[in-house]
Amino acid sequence: MNESKLTQIIEKYGNETHAIVAILQDIQEEFNYLPKEALMRVSKELNIPLSRILSVATFFKAFSLKPKGKHPISVCLGTACHVRGGARIMEKMEKELGIKRGETAPDFNFSLDEVRCLGCCGLAPVMMVGKEVHGKLSESKIAPILKEYKK
Repeated sequence: MNESKLTQIIEKYGNETHAIVAILQDIQEEFNYLPKEALMRVSKELNIPLSRILSVATFFKAFSLKPKGKHPISVCLGTACHVRGGARIMEKMEKELGIKRGETAPDFNFSLDEVRCLGCCGLAPVMMVGKEVHGKLSESKIAPILKEYKK
């Protein structure tokens, strides 16, 4: 963990306790998860009990206490995507990546999760890789998409 980067994140908010969510978001963005050491440091610096920080970190699904991949993948399994083959897309992703949903690849390049709606049902089935939406998916489109992120 990069201590100087963590210091910059904490100092950015002037040690304000009301900025805890923003601080955790920045830590998540920087490290792809919330390292235990970072949470302990935030607790100490802001004089907030670690239990309170953990309750915030575990309340929001956007936060992860486990390392995530450089390229987080969210496959939609909501109604529109399910009807149009979202489950087959998820199965293909698991096969291509060699991991199950909720897991991170051993090289930390990808992590795979399911979501119930990405808000673009007209493009179903859909997945997001990082902040990029990939719609109207078919099993044959998966390998070429992943290849772009492996570069």
